[in-house]
Amino acid sequence: LGGAMSSVEQQGEPPPVSNSSSTCEVVEADSVNKYEAVAPHWFYSKVIDSRERWIPFSRQDSEKLEEAHNSRREEEQRVVPAEGGRYDVHLQKRLRHAVYWEEEVSEVRRCTWFYKGDKDNKYIPYPESFSEELEETYMIAVTLDEWKRKLESPTREVIILHNPKLMVHYQPVATSDDWGPSPAEQGRPRTVKRGVENISVDIPCGEPLQIDHLVFVVHGIGPACDIRFRSIIQCVNDFRAVSLSMLQAHFKKAQEQQQIGRVEFLPVNWHSPLHSTGVDVDLERITLPSINRLRHFINDTILDVFFYNSATYCQTIVDTVASEMNRLYLLFLQRNPDFKGGVSIAGHSLGSLILFDLLTNQKDSSEDEDGKREGSQMGAYERGDTGGVKEILKKLELSEYYSVFEKERVDSQALAVCTEEELKDMGIPLGPRMKILHYVSSKAGSQDAQRQAPLPAGNEAKREDAPKAALGSAPQPGSGSSARGGAKRQNLDVGLGQVSANYPQLVYKPSIFFAFGSPIGMFLTVRGVKRIDPDYSLPTCKGFFNIFHPYDPVAYRIEPMIAPDLEFEPMLLPHHKGRKRMHLELREGLTRMGMDLKNNLLGSLKIAWQSFTRAPLPAVEAAASADAENEAEASLEKQTDATPEEPAAGGKEETPPVNVGMLNGGHRIDYVLQEKPIESFNEYLFALQGHLCYWESEDTVLLILKEIYHTQGITLDQPLQ
Repeated sequence: LGGAMSSVEQQGEPPPVSNSSSTCEVVEADSVNKYEAVAPHWFYSKVIDSRERWIPFSRQDSEKLEEAHNSRREEEQRVVPAEGGRYDVHLQKRLRHAVYWEEEVSEVRRCTWFYKGDKDNKYIPYPESFSEELEETYMIAVTLDEWKRKLESPTREVIILHNPKLMVHYQPVATSDDWGPSPAEQGRPRTVKRGVENISVDIPCGEPLQIDHLVFVVHGIGPACDIRFRSIIQCVNDFRAVSLSMLQAHFKKAQEQQQIGRVEFLPVNWHSPLHSTGVDVDLERITLPSINRLRHFINDTILDVFFYNSATYCQTIVDTVASEMNRLYLLFLQRNPDFKGGVSIAGHSLGSLILFDLLTNQKDSSEDEDGKREGSQMGAYERGDTGGVKEILKKLELSEYYSVFEKERVDSQALAVCTEEELKDMGIPLGPRMKILHYVSSKAGSQDAQRQAPLPAGNEAKREDAPKAALGSAPQPGSGSSARGGAKRQNLDVGLGQVSANYPQLVYKPSIFFAFGSPIGMFLTVRGVKRIDPDYSLPTCKGFFNIFHPYDPVAYRIEPMIAPDLEFEPMLLPHHKGRKRMHLELREGLTRMGMDLKNNLLGSLKIAWQSFTRAPLPAVEAAASADAENEAEASLEKQTDATPEEPAAGGKEETPPVNVGMLNGGHRIDYVLQEKPIESFNEYLFALQGHLCYWESEDTVLLILKEIYHTQGITLDQPLQ
C-alpha cells in the first residue's frame, strides 16, 4: 500500500511541476509585453512672478513639434510655428521666439519624466538626456521585473524606482554640520511621475487654424494694463483666451459647420518706444527725492497724458502706433497668405483717444461715395485729395501753381489750414498767396454765417429746423476760423485745442473701432467741441463702439454729444450667460414696486393725512379737502399715463430708437457693462478695478465677437436678452 501510495504521489507530482513552469513562462511573457514607450509632450519655460514655470504646449502644437522632431530633415532649418503662429520654435536650439513683439526667448523641452517642485507643487520636467536614462532604466525594471533601481543625476540628485506606482527623487541638502550629512538628511523625497498624463496639468486642445478677423489692441497709460500690473501682451493673451471660450459657447453651430475659425488679437505697444527717447532721464533730473515711489509711478504712467498733449511726443506716439499697426499687419499677411478677413482696432483708455485721433485724420481714397464725404469729412472744403486743390486753383486762375501743391502733397484739407508763411515757403508769390488766403477765409466766413446766423444766440440746439450738422464748437483762442479750416471743421474739430501732428496713414481700412474705458468724449469737450455732426462718420472706419464699466472714472459717453437734446441711457450689455445679473433685476423690481406704490397709494395717503391734520375752520377745511381731491385725481391721471409706458421703460428693446448719427452706421454707440453684485456695494472701492476690468470681461469680448461676425452674416446660436 505504501508503495502504491508513493507511486501515486510520484504520478501526481509531474502535473504541478509542468503547470508551474508554464505559469512562469506566461508571467515572463506578460512582463516582457508590459512595457510601453512613454508618450512625450512639449513644454516651454516662462518666468511668472520671478519664478520659472514650465507650461505645456497645446496638444495640437505638441503633435506638430513631435512630428517635426521625428522627421529626418535638416535640424538647422526646422522652425515650427506654434500658439496660433504667434511664436516660432527652433527645434535644434530648443528655443521659442515671439514673432509679433519683443519677448525674452524661452527654453523648450521634449518632456517625458517629471518631479514635483518644492513650494508650489508644480511638476518640473527633467532634462531630455536624463529623461532618456530614466526611461531606459524603467524599461529594464519593467522587463525583468526587478525594481528598487537607483539613478544619480548630474547634479547628484538620487532617483529610486521602487515600483511602477512609487518613484521618488531625493535632493541633497545644501548645508551640513561638522559631522557631515547622514542618509536621513538627504532632503524630503519628491514624487516622480512618468508621462504627462500622470501629472495634474491643464493642456489646451489648441486654437482653430482658420483666422476670420484680425484685431489690433492699443494700451493706455503706463506699462501695466490691469490691476495685477501685467503688460499689454499678457492682458491681450487673456482677452484672446476668453474669446476662444466665448466662440465655443455661443458660436458652436457655426464652428461645427466650419463656417468660422477664430479672431486673432495682437497687442500694440507704444509706451516702451516713447520712454526710450531719453525723456525718463530728463525727468529724473527734475524729480523731487521725496515720496520716491509715487513720483516714479506718476512719471511712468500719468505723464503719458501730458506727453500726448506735447507737440514733440504726440508725434512720436502717433507715429509709433500707426507704424506698429502697419508693421504687424504686413507681417501677419506674410505669415498668413491665405487670410481674407477684415481688420478692426481696439483701444483702452488713452489708447482709444490715440486711435480716434488717428482715424479722424485718415484719408478715404474711394471714389464711390457719391459726394457724401464732402459734407461729412471734417477739415476739407471740397474733397480730401489734391483734386480739390486743383479745382480751387482753377477757380482762382492759378492753375500754374498746381504742380507746387502736388509736389508738397497738399490736399484741400491741408490747404484749409495753410498760413501765409507756409505758402511763402512753398514759393507762392505774394499775389497768388493773397488770393488763396482770401478764398479760404471768405468760404469759411460764408459757411459760418450760413450755419449760425439764422439761429438765435444761445438757442442753437433748440431750434427744430436747425440743420443736422453739429453747431457751436468753441473757437480756438488766438486763431481765426480760417486758420482752423472754417465751419466744416467746427462740426467735429479734433484739431481744435489739440497739438498739431502729421498723422500717418494706415495701410488698411478698419471695419470697427472698439473703445474700452475711453475718455474721448471728455477730450473732445475740453478741446472745444460742443457737438458732433450726426452725419459725420470716421473716414475709413464705419463702426464705433464705446464700451465702459459704470464705475470707470476715466470713461465718458459719446452719444450725448451727437444728440444733446435727448436724455437716454446707454445700451446695457447683456450678460454672456443670457440673463441680467440678479442684483440688477432686484433693483429694477424694487424701482417698479416703488412706482406702483407711489402711483396707487400716494393720493389716498395724502387724503387720510390731511383729514387727520385738517384745520378747524370750515373754509380752510373745504379748501383742504378740495386740494386733496385734486391731488388724488392728479395722481390717478399720472398713474394711468404712466402705466402703458412702464413696460417700455423696463425693457430697452421696447424703447423707441434713438438717432445717434452715423458715427456707428446709425446704430447705438455707448454700451455699459453690468456691474457685479459685490461691486454695487461700494462704487468708489471698485473704481480702479472698473477701469481695468475689460481684459477678462466675457460680456465685452462677446460684444466684439458678435459685431465682427455680424459683418460676415453669422449670428449667435441664441440671442442674448
